[in-house]
Amino acid sequence: MEIYSFSPFGYEGALVSVEVDLRRGIPAVDVVGLADGAVKEARERMQAAIRNSGFEFPQERVLISLSPADMKKEGAGFDLPLALAVLAASNGESAGSAVLIMGELELSGHVRSVKGIHAACSTAASCGITRCIVPKANADEAREVSGMFVYGAENLSDAFEALKNPAYFSAGSSDTNLSGIPKNAECIDGVYFLPVIEGFEFSEVRGQDKLIRALQIAAAGGHNLLAVGAPGCGKTMSIQKLPALLPLLTKDEAQSTTRIWSLAGLLSPSESLIRTPPFRMPHQTSSLEGIAGGGPNCRPGEISLAHNGVLFLDEAAEFRTSVLQTLRVPLENGRITLSRAGRSTVYPADFQLVMAANPCPCGNYGSETKICLCSATAIDHYWKKFSSPLLDRIDLRVKVENESDKGLMIENSERTTHQLRIPVARAIATQRKRQGCRNAKLTPEQISQFCEVSKEVRLILDRAMMRYDFSSRASAGCLKIARTIADMEGAEEIKQEHMEEAVEFRRVYSSFGEE
Repeated sequence: MEIYSFSPFGYEGALVSVEVDLRRGIPAVDVVGLADGAVKEARERMQAAIRNSGFEFPQERVLISLSPADMKKEGAGFDLPLALAVLAASNGESAGSAVLIMGELELSGHVRSVKGIHAACSTAASCGITRCIVPKANADEAREVSGMFVYGAENLSDAFEALKNPAYFSAGSSDTNLSGIPKNAECIDGVYFLPVIEGFEFSEVRGQDKLIRALQIAAAGGHNLLAVGAPGCGKTMSIQKLPALLPLLTKDEAQSTTRIWSLAGLLSPSESLIRTPPFRMPHQTSSLEGIAGGGPNCRPGEISLAHNGVLFLDEAAEFRTSVLQTLRVPLENGRITLSRAGRSTVYPADFQLVMAANPCPCGNYGSETKICLCSATAIDHYWKKFSSPLLDRIDLRVKVENESDKGLMIENSERTTHQLRIPVARAIATQRKRQGCRNAKLTPEQISQFCEVSKEVRLILDRAMMRYDFSSRASAGCLKIARTIADMEGAEEIKQEHMEEAVEFRRVYSSFGEE
Protein backbone atom coordinates (compact mmCIF):
# COMPACT_ATOMS: atom_id res chain seq x y z
CA MET A 1 0.00 0.00 0.00
CA GLU A 2 1.74 3.15 -1.22
CA ILE A 3 -0.08 6.05 0.41
CA TYR A 4 1.95 9.16 1.16
CA SER A 5 1.27 12.40 2.99
CA PHE A 6 3.45 15.45 3.57
CA SER A 7 5.06 16.89 6.69
CA PRO A 8 6.03 20.54 6.25
CA PHE A 9 9.30 21.78 7.69
CA GLY A 10 10.94 24.88 6.29
CA TYR A 11 10.97 25.18 2.52
CA GLU A 12 11.64 21.55 1.65
CA GLY A 13 9.39 19.42 3.87
CA ALA A 14 9.29 15.65 3.46
CA LEU A 15 6.99 12.91 2.20
CA VAL A 16 5.59 10.59 4.86
CA SER A 17 4.65 7.00 4.12
CA VAL A 18 1.37 5.89 5.73
CA GLU A 19 1.13 2.14 6.48
CA VAL A 20 -1.69 0.28 8.26
CA ASP A 21 -1.62 -3.14 9.90
CA LEU A 22 -4.78 -4.88 11.17
CA ARG A 23 -4.13 -7.47 13.87
CA ARG A 24 -6.05 -9.48 16.42
CA GLY A 25 -6.59 -7.94 19.81
CA ILE A 26 -8.69 -5.45 21.71
CA PRO A 27 -10.04 -2.87 19.20
CA ALA A 28 -7.90 0.23 19.38
CA VAL A 29 -5.95 2.60 17.14
CA ASP A 30 -2.23 3.10 17.68
CA VAL A 31 -0.25 5.74 15.78
CA VAL A 32 3.54 5.41 15.77
CA GLY A 33 6.15 7.54 14.08
CA LEU A 34 6.72 10.62 16.25
CA ALA A 35 3.28 12.18 15.66
CA ASP A 36 2.34 15.46 17.34
CA GLY A 37 -0.92 16.20 19.14
CA ALA A 38 -2.87 17.15 16.01
CA VAL A 39 -1.90 13.91 14.25
CA LYS A 40 -2.74 11.78 17.29
CA GLU A 41 -6.14 13.45 17.55
CA ALA A 42 -6.75 12.35 13.96
CA ARG A 43 -7.57 8.91 15.39
CA GLU A 44 -10.82 10.21 16.86
CA ARG A 45 -11.78 12.37 13.86
CA MET A 46 -10.97 9.51 11.49
CA GLN A 47 -13.15 6.97 13.30
CA ALA A 48 -16.14 9.32 13.45
CA ALA A 49 -15.73 10.36 9.81
CA ILE A 50 -15.51 6.75 8.61
CA ARG A 51 -18.69 5.73 10.46
CA ASN A 52 -20.62 8.85 9.47
CA SER A 53 -19.66 8.30 5.82
CA GLY A 54 -21.40 4.90 5.77
CA PHE A 55 -18.31 2.73 6.19
CA GLU A 56 -17.61 0.20 8.90
CA PHE A 57 -14.57 0.81 11.08
CA PRO A 58 -12.51 -2.38 11.49
CA GLN A 59 -12.98 -4.19 14.78
CA GLU A 60 -9.36 -5.36 14.88
CA ARG A 61 -6.46 -3.59 16.55
CA VAL A 62 -5.26 -0.95 14.09
CA LEU A 63 -1.59 0.01 13.93
CA ILE A 64 -0.75 3.07 11.82
CA SER A 65 2.91 3.67 11.06
CA LEU A 66 4.22 7.01 9.79
CA SER A 67 7.72 6.84 8.38
CA PRO A 68 10.46 7.98 8.47
CA ALA A 69 10.04 7.30 12.18
CA ASP A 70 12.62 9.81 13.42
CA MET A 71 10.94 12.86 11.84
CA LYS A 72 8.22 14.73 13.70
CA LYS A 73 4.84 14.69 11.94
CA GLU A 74 2.66 17.78 12.36
CA GLY A 75 -0.61 19.24 11.13
CA ALA A 76 -4.20 18.21 10.43
CA GLY A 77 -3.43 17.22 6.84
CA PHE A 78 -2.90 13.62 7.95
CA ASP A 79 -6.60 12.99 8.67
CA LEU A 80 -7.58 11.96 5.13
CA PRO A 81 -4.55 9.74 4.34
CA LEU A 82 -4.95 7.90 7.65
CA ALA A 83 -8.65 7.28 7.02
CA LEU A 84 -8.10 6.09 3.45
CA ALA A 85 -5.23 3.84 4.49
CA VAL A 86 -7.46 2.20 7.13
CA LEU A 87 -10.32 1.77 4.64
CA ALA A 88 -8.01 0.32 2.01
CA ALA A 89 -6.53 -2.16 4.48
CA SER A 90 -9.91 -3.26 5.85
CA ASN A 91 -11.46 -3.65 2.37
CA GLY A 92 -8.46 -5.34 0.78
CA GLU A 93 -8.05 -2.55 -1.76
CA SER A 94 -4.75 -1.67 -3.39
CA ALA A 95 -3.85 1.89 -4.27
CA GLY A 96 -1.84 0.68 -7.26
CA SER A 97 0.87 3.19 -7.94
CA ALA A 98 1.91 5.63 -5.24
CA VAL A 99 -0.54 8.41 -4.39
CA LEU A 100 -0.19 11.58 -2.32
CA ILE A 101 -3.13 12.31 -0.01
CA MET A 102 -3.74 15.39 2.16
CA GLY A 103 -6.80 16.80 3.87
CA GLU A 104 -8.49 17.47 7.19
CA LEU A 105 -11.65 15.58 8.05
CA GLU A 106 -14.76 16.88 9.74
CA LEU A 107 -16.74 14.42 11.87
CA SER A 108 -19.33 14.25 9.10
CA GLY A 109 -16.71 13.03 6.62
CA HIS A 110 -16.43 16.33 4.77
CA VAL A 111 -12.88 17.22 3.69
CA ARG A 112 -11.52 20.62 4.70
CA SER A 113 -8.70 22.51 3.01
CA VAL A 114 -5.18 22.52 4.45
CA LYS A 115 -2.04 24.57 3.80
CA GLY A 116 1.07 23.42 2.01
CA ILE A 117 -0.66 21.62 -0.88
CA HIS A 118 1.52 23.20 -3.57
CA ALA A 119 4.69 22.34 -1.66
CA ALA A 120 3.49 18.78 -1.05
CA CYS A 121 2.64 18.19 -4.71
CA SER A 122 5.94 19.70 -5.87
CA THR A 123 7.87 17.41 -3.55
CA ALA A 124 5.82 14.39 -4.61
CA ALA A 125 6.31 15.16 -8.32
CA SER A 126 10.08 15.39 -7.82
CA CYS A 127 9.95 11.89 -6.28
CA GLY A 128 8.01 10.43 -9.21
CA ILE A 129 4.54 10.44 -7.63
CA THR A 130 2.04 11.67 -10.23
CA ARG A 131 -1.34 11.22 -8.47
CA CYS A 132 -2.76 13.12 -5.51
CA ILE A 133 -6.04 13.34 -3.62
CA VAL A 134 -6.54 16.72 -1.98
CA PRO A 135 -9.48 18.80 -0.69
CA LYS A 136 -11.60 20.22 -3.51
CA ALA A 137 -10.76 23.75 -2.34
CA ASN A 138 -7.06 23.01 -2.96
CA ALA A 139 -7.44 21.14 -6.26
CA ASP A 140 -6.57 24.08 -8.52
CA GLU A 141 -3.49 24.78 -6.42
CA ALA A 142 -2.32 21.18 -6.90
CA ARG A 143 -2.98 21.25 -10.66
CA GLU A 144 -0.46 24.06 -11.06
CA VAL A 145 2.30 21.52 -10.40
CA SER A 146 3.51 20.17 -13.72
CA GLY A 147 2.81 16.49 -14.35
CA MET A 148 0.48 16.03 -11.37
CA PHE A 149 -2.89 14.29 -11.82
CA VAL A 150 -5.32 15.57 -9.20
CA TYR A 151 -8.63 14.61 -7.65
CA GLY A 152 -10.38 17.19 -5.49
CA ALA A 153 -12.41 15.37 -2.85
CA GLU A 154 -15.46 16.88 -1.15
CA ASN A 155 -15.88 14.05 1.35
CA LEU A 156 -14.36 10.78 2.46
CA SER A 157 -16.60 8.65 0.21
CA ASP A 158 -15.49 10.51 -2.92
CA ALA A 159 -11.85 10.20 -1.91
CA PHE A 160 -12.13 6.43 -1.38
CA GLU A 161 -13.77 5.95 -4.79
CA ALA A 162 -10.97 7.95 -6.41
CA LEU A 163 -8.36 5.86 -4.60
CA LYS A 164 -9.77 2.74 -6.28
CA ASN A 165 -10.26 4.29 -9.73
CA PRO A 166 -7.35 6.08 -11.49
CA ALA A 167 -9.79 7.48 -14.08
CA TYR A 168 -11.04 10.00 -11.52
CA PHE A 169 -7.78 11.98 -11.68
CA SER A 170 -7.31 14.90 -14.06
CA ALA A 171 -4.30 16.99 -15.11
CA GLY A 172 -3.88 20.75 -15.05
CA SER A 173 -4.19 23.25 -17.89
CA SER A 174 -2.10 22.59 -21.00
CA ASP A 175 -1.26 26.29 -21.37
CA THR A 176 0.88 26.46 -18.26
CA ASN A 177 2.79 29.57 -19.31
CA LEU A 178 -0.35 31.71 -19.16
CA SER A 179 -1.84 30.00 -16.12
CA GLY A 180 -2.80 32.49 -13.43
CA ILE A 181 -2.51 35.57 -15.67
CA PRO A 182 -5.73 37.64 -15.57
CA LYS A 183 -7.59 37.92 -18.88
CA ASN A 184 -7.56 41.71 -18.67
CA ALA A 185 -3.79 41.88 -18.05
CA GLU A 186 -1.89 44.46 -20.11
CA CYS A 187 0.78 43.00 -22.42
CA ILE A 188 3.68 45.21 -23.57
CA ASP A 189 6.52 43.64 -25.58
CA GLY A 190 5.49 40.21 -24.32
CA VAL A 191 5.62 41.37 -20.67
CA TYR A 192 2.38 41.22 -18.69
CA PHE A 193 1.17 43.80 -16.15
CA LEU A 194 -1.95 43.95 -14.01
CA PRO A 195 -4.54 46.49 -15.16
CA VAL A 196 -4.12 49.89 -13.52
CA ILE A 197 -6.61 50.27 -10.67
CA GLU A 198 -7.48 53.17 -8.40
CA GLY A 199 -4.57 54.25 -6.23
CA PHE A 200 -1.85 53.09 -8.62
CA GLU A 201 -1.84 55.93 -11.13
CA PHE A 202 1.45 57.83 -11.12
CA SER A 203 -0.09 60.90 -12.75
CA GLU A 204 -1.62 61.61 -9.32
CA VAL A 205 1.84 62.14 -7.78
CA ARG A 206 2.87 65.78 -7.56
CA GLY A 207 6.35 67.24 -7.77
CA GLN A 208 8.37 64.04 -7.39
CA ASP A 209 9.69 63.41 -10.89
CA LYS A 210 13.12 62.28 -9.64
CA LEU A 211 11.62 59.72 -7.27
CA ILE A 212 9.28 58.44 -9.98
CA ARG A 213 12.26 58.09 -12.33
CA ALA A 214 14.13 56.11 -9.67
CA LEU A 215 11.12 53.84 -9.13
CA GLN A 216 10.89 53.26 -12.89
CA ILE A 217 14.56 52.24 -13.05
CA ALA A 218 14.16 50.06 -9.94
CA ALA A 219 11.19 48.25 -11.52
CA ALA A 220 13.03 47.77 -14.81
CA GLY A 221 16.23 46.34 -13.33
CA GLY A 222 15.20 45.01 -9.91
CA HIS A 223 17.54 47.43 -8.12
CA ASN A 224 17.35 48.24 -4.41
CA LEU A 225 16.27 51.77 -3.53
CA LEU A 226 16.45 54.16 -0.58
CA ALA A 227 14.35 57.34 -0.53
CA VAL A 228 15.04 59.97 2.12
CA GLY A 229 12.89 63.02 2.65
CA ALA A 230 10.92 65.07 5.16
CA PRO A 231 7.58 63.79 6.49
CA GLY A 232 4.73 64.50 4.09
CA CYS A 233 6.86 64.89 0.97
CA GLY A 234 5.14 61.95 -0.74
CA LYS A 235 7.85 59.27 -0.67
CA THR A 236 5.67 56.58 0.93
CA MET A 237 2.71 57.25 -1.33
CA SER A 238 4.90 57.08 -4.43
CA ILE A 239 6.64 53.87 -3.38
CA GLN A 240 3.32 52.19 -2.64
CA LYS A 241 2.48 52.65 -6.32
CA LEU A 242 5.58 50.66 -7.35
CA PRO A 243 3.61 47.37 -7.82
CA ALA A 244 1.91 49.00 -10.83
CA LEU A 245 5.30 49.04 -12.62
CA LEU A 246 6.28 45.47 -11.74
CA PRO A 247 5.66 42.78 -14.38
CA LEU A 248 3.71 39.63 -13.58
CA LEU A 249 5.90 36.72 -12.56
CA THR A 250 7.01 34.11 -15.05
CA LYS A 251 5.88 30.51 -14.60
CA ASP A 252 9.13 29.48 -12.90
CA GLU A 253 9.13 32.53 -10.61
CA ALA A 254 5.49 31.92 -9.70
CA GLN A 255 6.13 28.29 -8.72
CA SER A 256 8.70 29.09 -6.02
CA THR A 257 6.72 32.08 -4.74
CA THR A 258 3.51 30.04 -4.56
CA ARG A 259 5.30 27.27 -2.67
CA ILE A 260 6.42 29.71 0.04
CA TRP A 261 2.99 31.29 0.41
CA SER A 262 1.38 27.85 0.47
CA LEU A 263 3.66 26.72 3.31
CA ALA A 264 2.85 29.91 5.21
CA GLY A 265 -0.89 29.31 4.78
CA LEU A 266 -1.34 32.67 3.01
CA LEU A 267 -2.40 31.38 -0.38
CA SER A 268 -5.85 32.63 -1.30
CA PRO A 269 -8.33 29.95 -2.47
CA SER A 270 -9.06 32.09 -5.53
CA GLU A 271 -5.36 32.34 -6.45
CA SER A 272 -3.94 28.91 -7.24
CA LEU A 273 -0.70 30.34 -8.66
CA ILE A 274 0.79 33.66 -7.56
CA ARG A 275 1.55 35.73 -10.63
CA THR A 276 1.45 39.12 -8.92
CA PRO A 277 4.87 40.08 -7.47
CA PRO A 278 4.60 40.18 -3.65
CA PHE A 279 4.77 43.62 -2.04
CA ARG A 280 5.45 43.16 1.66
CA MET A 281 5.34 46.11 4.04
CA PRO A 282 6.10 44.93 7.60
CA HIS A 283 5.63 47.21 10.59
CA GLN A 284 8.58 48.83 12.35
CA THR A 285 7.97 46.70 15.45
CA SER A 286 8.56 43.46 13.53
CA SER A 287 10.85 41.02 15.32
CA LEU A 288 13.94 39.37 13.90
CA GLU A 289 12.03 36.11 13.60
CA GLY A 290 9.16 37.83 11.81
CA ILE A 291 11.50 39.30 9.19
CA ALA A 292 13.97 36.43 8.75
CA GLY A 293 11.64 33.53 9.59
CA GLY A 294 11.95 30.77 12.18
CA GLY A 295 9.90 29.24 14.95
CA PRO A 296 9.50 25.52 15.72
CA ASN A 297 8.65 24.69 12.08
CA CYS A 298 10.99 27.25 10.49
CA ARG A 299 8.15 29.26 9.00
CA PRO A 300 9.04 31.77 6.26
CA GLY A 301 9.65 35.37 7.28
CA GLU A 302 8.91 38.59 5.42
CA ILE A 303 12.06 38.39 3.31
CA SER A 304 10.98 34.98 1.98
CA LEU A 305 7.35 36.04 1.53
CA ALA A 306 8.76 38.90 -0.61
CA HIS A 307 10.65 36.42 -2.83
CA ASN A 308 10.48 37.61 -6.47
CA GLY A 309 8.84 40.80 -5.22
CA VAL A 310 9.47 43.86 -3.07
CA LEU A 311 10.18 44.25 0.64
CA PHE A 312 9.27 47.83 1.58
CA LEU A 313 10.53 49.15 4.91
CA ASP A 314 8.76 52.42 5.63
CA GLU A 315 10.43 54.55 8.32
CA ALA A 316 13.35 52.17 7.97
CA ALA A 317 15.44 53.84 10.69
CA GLU A 318 12.79 52.84 13.24
CA PHE A 319 13.44 49.12 12.66
CA ARG A 320 15.73 47.34 15.07
CA THR A 321 19.39 47.36 14.11
CA SER A 322 19.53 43.55 14.23
CA VAL A 323 16.63 43.36 11.78
CA LEU A 324 18.30 45.70 9.28
CA GLN A 325 21.63 43.84 9.49
CA THR A 326 19.86 40.53 8.84
CA LEU A 327 19.04 41.76 5.33
CA ARG A 328 22.67 41.90 4.22
CA VAL A 329 23.31 38.22 3.43
CA PRO A 330 19.93 37.53 1.73
CA LEU A 331 20.42 40.63 -0.42
CA GLU A 332 23.72 39.20 -1.62
CA ASN A 333 22.83 35.50 -1.92
CA GLY A 334 19.10 35.55 -2.63
CA ARG A 335 18.40 32.97 0.09
CA ILE A 336 18.44 32.53 3.86
CA THR A 337 19.35 29.49 5.94
CA LEU A 338 17.35 28.81 9.13
CA SER A 339 18.38 26.24 11.74
CA ARG A 340 16.20 24.89 14.53
CA ALA A 341 16.65 21.87 16.84
CA GLY A 342 19.29 20.12 14.77
CA ARG A 343 17.48 20.69 11.47
CA SER A 344 18.03 23.39 8.89
CA THR A 345 16.25 24.68 5.82
CA VAL A 346 17.09 27.11 3.05
CA TYR A 347 14.38 29.54 1.92
CA PRO A 348 14.62 31.52 -1.31
CA ALA A 349 14.79 35.25 -0.50
CA ASP A 350 15.47 36.92 -3.83
CA PHE A 351 13.69 40.17 -3.02
CA GLN A 352 14.03 43.81 -4.00
CA LEU A 353 14.64 46.06 -1.00
CA VAL A 354 12.98 49.47 -0.97
CA MET A 355 13.37 51.72 2.08
CA ALA A 356 12.01 55.13 3.03
CA ALA A 357 13.41 57.22 5.86
CA ASN A 358 13.47 60.74 7.29
CA PRO A 359 16.72 62.72 7.17
CA CYS A 360 16.79 62.94 10.98
CA PRO A 361 14.64 61.90 13.98
CA CYS A 362 12.44 65.03 13.77
CA GLY A 363 12.40 64.97 9.95
CA ASN A 364 13.27 68.65 9.40
CA TYR A 365 17.00 68.35 8.68
CA GLY A 366 17.77 70.23 5.46
CA SER A 367 14.38 71.98 5.30
CA GLU A 368 14.37 75.57 4.09
CA THR A 369 11.33 76.60 6.12
CA LYS A 370 11.41 74.39 9.24
CA ILE A 371 13.88 74.15 12.09
CA CYS A 372 15.62 70.88 12.91
CA LEU A 373 15.72 70.30 16.68
CA CYS A 374 18.03 67.30 16.53
CA SER A 375 21.59 67.44 17.79
CA ALA A 376 24.49 66.27 15.66
CA THR A 377 24.87 63.28 17.98
CA ALA A 378 21.20 62.34 17.57
CA ILE A 379 21.44 62.52 13.77
CA ASP A 380 24.64 60.47 13.78
CA HIS A 381 23.04 57.82 16.01
CA TYR A 382 19.95 57.82 13.77
CA TRP A 383 21.97 57.03 10.63
CA LYS A 384 24.25 54.52 12.30
CA LYS A 385 21.39 52.03 12.12
CA PHE A 386 22.16 51.84 8.40
CA SER A 387 25.58 50.23 8.38
CA SER A 388 27.92 50.83 5.45
CA PRO A 389 27.68 47.20 4.23
CA LEU A 390 23.89 47.51 4.05
CA LEU A 391 23.91 50.89 2.30
CA ASP A 392 26.58 49.67 -0.12
CA ARG A 393 24.05 47.13 -1.43
CA ILE A 394 21.56 49.88 -2.33
CA ASP A 395 22.26 51.21 -5.81
CA LEU A 396 19.50 53.82 -6.11
CA ARG A 397 19.48 56.60 -3.51
CA VAL A 398 17.04 59.48 -3.82
CA LYS A 399 16.91 62.67 -1.82
CA VAL A 400 13.21 63.55 -1.97
CA GLU A 401 12.59 67.28 -1.86
CA ASN A 402 9.54 68.73 -0.16
CA GLU A 403 8.35 71.13 -2.84
CA SER A 404 5.67 72.61 -0.58
CA ASP A 405 8.45 74.06 1.61
CA LYS A 406 9.52 76.26 -1.29
CA GLY A 407 6.08 77.78 -1.73
CA LEU A 408 5.84 76.56 -5.32
CA MET A 409 2.74 75.53 -7.21
CA ILE A 410 3.03 71.75 -7.51
CA GLU A 411 1.66 70.15 -10.64
CA ASN A 412 0.77 66.52 -11.20
CA SER A 413 3.24 64.30 -13.01
CA GLU A 414 2.87 64.41 -16.79
CA ARG A 415 3.55 60.68 -17.18
CA THR A 416 0.86 58.09 -16.57
CA THR A 417 1.45 54.59 -15.27
CA HIS A 418 0.96 53.18 -18.78
CA GLN A 419 3.61 55.50 -20.19
CA LEU A 420 6.04 54.53 -17.43
CA ARG A 421 5.44 50.85 -18.13
CA ILE A 422 6.57 50.97 -21.77
CA PRO A 423 10.33 51.47 -21.06
CA VAL A 424 10.08 49.05 -18.12
CA ALA A 425 8.62 46.34 -20.36
CA ARG A 426 11.25 47.00 -23.02
CA ALA A 427 14.05 46.60 -20.47
CA ILE A 428 12.60 43.46 -18.88
CA ALA A 429 12.03 41.78 -22.25
CA THR A 430 15.63 42.58 -23.22
CA GLN A 431 17.03 41.19 -19.95
CA ARG A 432 15.01 37.96 -20.15
CA LYS A 433 16.26 37.35 -23.68
CA ARG A 434 19.86 38.38 -23.06
CA GLN A 435 20.78 36.86 -19.69
CA GLY A 436 17.63 35.34 -18.19
CA CYS A 437 17.68 37.48 -15.03
CA ARG A 438 17.29 41.09 -13.92
CA ASN A 439 20.26 43.43 -14.22
CA ALA A 440 20.45 43.81 -10.43
CA LYS A 441 21.36 40.09 -10.18
CA LEU A 442 24.21 40.14 -12.72
CA THR A 443 27.32 38.30 -11.56
CA PRO A 444 30.79 39.85 -11.99
CA GLU A 445 31.34 37.68 -15.06
CA GLN A 446 28.03 38.81 -16.56
CA ILE A 447 28.83 42.45 -15.80
CA SER A 448 32.05 42.11 -17.80
CA GLN A 449 30.11 40.49 -20.63
CA PHE A 450 26.96 42.61 -20.82
CA CYS A 451 28.07 45.96 -19.37
CA GLU A 452 31.01 46.80 -21.61
CA VAL A 453 31.63 50.55 -21.90
CA SER A 454 33.75 52.82 -24.04
CA LYS A 455 36.78 54.69 -22.72
CA GLU A 456 34.77 57.90 -22.41
CA VAL A 457 32.04 56.23 -20.36
CA ARG A 458 34.60 54.42 -18.23
CA LEU A 459 36.30 57.73 -17.50
CA ILE A 460 33.05 59.09 -16.04
CA LEU A 461 32.84 56.12 -13.69
CA ASP A 462 36.52 56.30 -12.72
CA ARG A 463 36.20 59.98 -11.85
CA ALA A 464 33.12 59.26 -9.76
CA MET A 465 34.96 56.51 -7.89
CA MET A 466 37.77 58.93 -7.05
CA ARG A 467 35.52 61.84 -6.13
CA TYR A 468 32.86 59.99 -4.13
CA ASP A 469 35.05 57.17 -2.78
CA PHE A 470 32.97 54.43 -4.43
CA SER A 471 33.68 50.84 -3.43
CA SER A 472 34.03 48.04 -5.97
CA ARG A 473 30.41 47.07 -5.27
CA ALA A 474 29.32 50.66 -5.87
CA SER A 475 31.18 50.71 -9.18
CA ALA A 476 29.46 47.48 -10.24
CA GLY A 477 26.14 48.96 -9.13
CA CYS A 478 26.65 52.00 -11.38
CA LEU A 479 27.36 49.72 -14.33
CA LYS A 480 24.20 47.71 -13.66
CA ILE A 481 22.04 50.82 -13.32
CA ALA A 482 23.51 52.28 -16.53
CA ARG A 483 22.80 48.98 -18.28
CA THR A 484 19.18 49.15 -17.11
CA ILE A 485 18.78 52.74 -18.32
CA ALA A 486 20.22 51.74 -21.70
CA ASP A 487 17.82 48.78 -21.88
CA MET A 488 14.89 51.09 -21.14
CA GLU A 489 15.85 53.21 -24.13
CA GLY A 490 16.50 50.19 -26.35
CA ALA A 491 20.21 51.05 -26.68
CA GLU A 492 22.74 48.25 -27.17
CA GLU A 493 25.66 50.25 -25.75
CA ILE A 494 25.89 52.16 -22.49
CA LYS A 495 26.26 55.84 -23.37
CA GLN A 496 27.66 58.76 -21.40
CA GLU A 497 24.26 60.07 -20.36
CA HIS A 498 23.32 56.63 -19.02
CA MET A 499 26.40 56.47 -16.81
CA GLU A 500 25.99 60.08 -15.65
CA GLU A 501 22.43 59.36 -14.50
CA ALA A 502 23.55 56.15 -12.77
CA VAL A 503 26.29 58.02 -10.89
CA GLU A 504 23.82 60.77 -9.97
CA PHE A 505 21.54 58.24 -8.27
CA ARG A 506 24.43 56.47 -6.55
CA ARG A 507 26.56 59.42 -5.41
CA VAL A 508 24.36 60.71 -2.57
CA TYR A 509 26.05 59.89 0.74
CA SER A 510 24.46 57.76 3.42
CA SER A 511 23.90 60.83 5.59
CA PHE A 512 22.14 62.67 2.75
CA GLY A 513 23.67 65.84 4.13
CA GLU A 514 26.63 65.92 1.75
CA GLU A 515 27.08 65.29 -1.95
